[in-house]
Amino acid sequence: MNRPGRIVAIASLGAAACAMLAGCTSEDAEGADGDLGTITVGFLPSWTDAVNNAYLLEDQLEKLGYTVELESLASPAVLYTALAEGEVDIYPSAWSDISQVAYVEKYGDDLEDLGAYYDNAHGTLAVPDYVDIDKVEDLHGQADRFGGKIYTIEPGSGTATMAEESLFPAYDLGDEYELTPSSLAAMLATLESAIENEEDIVVTLWRPFWAYDELGLKDLDDPKEGMGATEGLHFMAHKGFSDDFPEATELIQQIKLDDAQYGALENAVVNEFGDDEQPEAIDQWVADHADEFDWIIE
Repeated sequence: MNRPGRIVAIASLGAAACAMLAGCTSEDAEGADGDLGTITVGFLPSWTDAVNNAYLLEDQLEKLGYTVELESLASPAVLYTALAEGEVDIYPSAWSDISQVAYVEKYGDDLEDLGAYYDNAHGTLAVPDYVDIDKVEDLHGQADRFGGKIYTIEPGSGTATMAEESLFPAYDLGDEYELTPSSLAAMLATLESAIENEEDIVVTLWRPFWAYDELGLKDLDDPKEGMGATEGLHFMAHKGFSDDFPEATELIQQIKLDDAQYGALENAVVNEFGDDEQPEAIDQWVADHADEFDWIIE
């Protein structure tokens, strides 16, 4: 099985004169090589939806004439702070409607929403296919089977916050279960280990996500929307991005992916190609899907 650890942080790319300056702006970057400037894309390396789009933006924006730097950050709080302060220019997969709305409310005056590229995302509670429970409500009285734990990802993430503040109260799970946070990589490793031994386990996840098909998972029916309603995934930039980078903004605002296109992108980056081969994954995806879009630069 493929491990999420293959998603690696990468160093800055490109050779613009200010490439080593963390706060570089378009005005600083334009000049020597006559390009359109330097854009820094920030993401968490364990959050594959943002990783996919980071490499997609790198490919397309560099073809458009920008220098692109990819910067991995340690937590959503650090990411949104860096975005609001202009230390990174764009976060390519913000769950800003529901899951990460607290960060948008906190930093909204310093952010610019460039629009949603995908409109069918939602949080979930998931178990392996072999677990004979189909609804969140069925977890009551079953805590011993699951070790009294529901596993989630990083504290402060939209997923962990939604589970703690919405899911647990909605279904009164707190008396029987403990919400156990960790990194996404650690949670997936725990999940894989349980599946290899056909043990019962329940985790918070989201759709779309590659692990459903790869690991054989199913959602628990959540009629109270404890893990949130359907939302969009947005390109979120710092305030003034569209003024600083008009050509990039025009391209980015055209990017729209359906379930099949998104799934193929994530599968290529996460599963089909190995460490340090994300650019090759993007090349393959672009070659396979170029005729489906007007915005793709080949």
